[in-house]
Amino acid sequence: MYKVVALTLALFVQGVVVAAQAVANGSAVVNAPLTPADFERALTMNDRYGRLAVNIPEMPFWQIKGDAFVYRRTTRDGHEFILVNAETGEKRVAFDHVRLAAALNEVTQHDFQPEDLPFHRFELTDDGGNLKFRSRNGLWSCDLAIYSCTGTRLHPSDSDYQEEVYDDTPPTKNDPHKWSASPDGEWIAYIKNYNVFLRSKDGLDVPLSWDGSEGNYYALSTLSWSPDSRHLAAYRIRPGYKREVHYLESSPTDQLQPKYLTKVYRKAGDVLPLRQPVLFDIAGRHEIAIDNSLFPNPFDVSPIQWWKDARGFTFEYNQRGHQLYRLVEVDASTGRARSLIDEPSDTFVDYRPLAVNQKNTGKTFRYDVDDGKEIIWASERDGYEHLYLFNGRTGALENQITHGNWVVRAVDYIDPVKRQIWFEASGMNPDEDPYFIHAYRIGFDGKGLTELTPERANHHIEFSPDGRYYVDLSSRVDLSPRMVLYRASDNAELMDVETADISELVAAGWRPPVSFHAKGRDGKTDIWGVIHLPAHFDPKKSYPVVEDICAGPQGSFVPKSFSTRIEPLTQLGFIVVQIDGMGTNNRSRAFHDVAWKNLKDAGFPDRILWHKAAAAKFPWYDISNVGIFGTSAGGQSAVGALLFHPDFYKVAVANSGCYDNRMDKIWWNEQWMGWPVGIEYSQSSDTDNAYRLLGKLMLVVGEMDHNVDPSSTFQLADRLIKAGKDFEMVYVPGADHGTPGTFRDRKLLDFFVRNILGQTPPNWNAIPTGSQTTSRHHAGASSF
Repeated sequence: MYKVVALTLALFVQGVVVAAQAVANGSAVVNAPLTPADFERALTMNDRYGRLAVNIPEMPFWQIKGDAFVYRRTTRDGHEFILVNAETGEKRVAFDHVRLAAALNEVTQHDFQPEDLPFHRFELTDDGGNLKFRSRNGLWSCDLAIYSCTGTRLHPSDSDYQEEVYDDTPPTKNDPHKWSASPDGEWIAYIKNYNVFLRSKDGLDVPLSWDGSEGNYYALSTLSWSPDSRHLAAYRIRPGYKREVHYLESSPTDQLQPKYLTKVYRKAGDVLPLRQPVLFDIAGRHEIAIDNSLFPNPFDVSPIQWWKDARGFTFEYNQRGHQLYRLVEVDASTGRARSLIDEPSDTFVDYRPLAVNQKNTGKTFRYDVDDGKEIIWASERDGYEHLYLFNGRTGALENQITHGNWVVRAVDYIDPVKRQIWFEASGMNPDEDPYFIHAYRIGFDGKGLTELTPERANHHIEFSPDGRYYVDLSSRVDLSPRMVLYRASDNAELMDVETADISELVAAGWRPPVSFHAKGRDGKTDIWGVIHLPAHFDPKKSYPVVEDICAGPQGSFVPKSFSTRIEPLTQLGFIVVQIDGMGTNNRSRAFHDVAWKNLKDAGFPDRILWHKAAAAKFPWYDISNVGIFGTSAGGQSAVGALLFHPDFYKVAVANSGCYDNRMDKIWWNEQWMGWPVGIEYSQSSDTDNAYRLLGKLMLVVGEMDHNVDPSSTFQLADRLIKAGKDFEMVYVPGADHGTPGTFRDRKLLDFFVRNILGQTPPNWNAIPTGSQTTSRHHAGASSF
């Protein structure tokens, strides 16, 4: 006890001296020297606040039959699952959490707690008597009558680690014991010697193709039978360059010696696999030629999808460079390929899906009406993301369904009989935050637009599988969540399902971030962000500002919904802000296009104007020594802030960043930076511009980062060293992307306290380990 008190006193005295020096140097300084207790509070406050807010519901998920849904809500100790019967209004605990935890512990030898079970979603089968869920390394089934669990545990091997999500090339499997059966049961198709073979019911083997080879093979997983069993389609694949990233796991948990792992990881500019569709006539035992001129250079193609009447099949073609996305139809009798819908762009096609449960498996939103008689298609062709109705037979545009200076964000449900669409959109209400999502209904003809969620909040809708009900989960950063059940036919409110209780949270001193907007670089467009105020905020005082940045073009990142989470730096006297500058998503196409071949921009001209507007409005907003931190794309931007805007940003922490877009995964970088790889990659490269560094920088990298090649960080460090620059670097053994953990959090706090406040952080080695409380860690969910 004496040692802890003595340490605290020593740090207090030291802090006074350092603070005085900081004042003399003209840097921002907190009004009182920080103590280890302040750092401890910063590291643990999120855990404490999370326990004070109860009945906060998460996104619901419907069960297969469509008359019941489940959601997880917070409790004093963790979480519990609640089941609601939409038809009867019954609401109850979904299962016995204590017994289920015990059953799982018995079969897995883990120590799961009832309030911290290793799943977020599950499926009830056998009239609710069986619960099934998937964990990271297994498939599990629990009998709720006797609370007994069984499962298939998956043990990831080195080869599993190689593939992951960065190489979806179908493998060259020659296995006659695995096949694809025809719908009529007369044939099975399989792969032998890289070619397609048929086997009849009487055991007769017939080759369909002869041109397959190891370098140009047919893949079993792509075989697709026509519904009438008369035709078979497949992709023939010419492999691309198999780039590999190599890892050294220095400190494995299951052995003393290090491990060496490899994964396939294509990067910008690499040669890609060439997938070409092939069509076979079963009766004639021959290939029907398909002209490939409509899809010569695919970045990706979607799985083959047959029309129900077997007249042909479709697939979606994303041309390399992401400037053309095309819906292709192939006629089954002739093999003639034609384009049904073309989606071109002078910059990039933003083809993210708008519905998780959409029937097709392409990347953009598409819904086939009456077996393709009409097609509902998402497009930004008028400058905003909207829905269009096409004639599926001719490809002609029938009408634009939604239109206006706002964006469709999701499609929830489509009723092809009533010809109505339920969807989510943002930006339609001019007097509120343009990122707030609301739910609407509209006819296929673009008439009858009806708003379903007029409450001024951010809404999320989940429809039942049969379309009879929907659940609305709404909140704002300053408004606690509410979940309501509605009937879809007349939008009648059936049940107030859940309302969060944050009374104790507010009483404990929690405060929501403050929403703020200012004009961007064009003098017209509003740029939106939030300000996280420091603990014990006093408007008569001045506080230093640190920006938490993520500027990736794939989304928008400023929080719009309620969360108990606070920024740890606020507990140490900092203002922390989050801003969505130009180049991010979910606004107009012109807003988004700023990122095109220009990722170094990262919206900084808008961000800096936003900061200056905030400083002009709020006297407590000090931008004399601005800090910035980010992870992944945010890490790249954090370094870029010091390289390209050193007159404004002075201190940065960059975590797990891609500092040169030629070093990162192919799809993300080629979509925004273009293909072929050009000089723009070097112009936006932090590594190539490392010589520009003026501010104070700390790099953080995880040894086992599977998302961004860790070599990107080391190459930046190498270039900084060769340029004679000084910086700090934190290497975390065994850590994955983002280097999660208390060690990372401490290093970030320490760096800003030392370089912005001018104070000396705690000597963590002198603080007893037991007093370094860490946040609640859901070990089961993360490691099971």
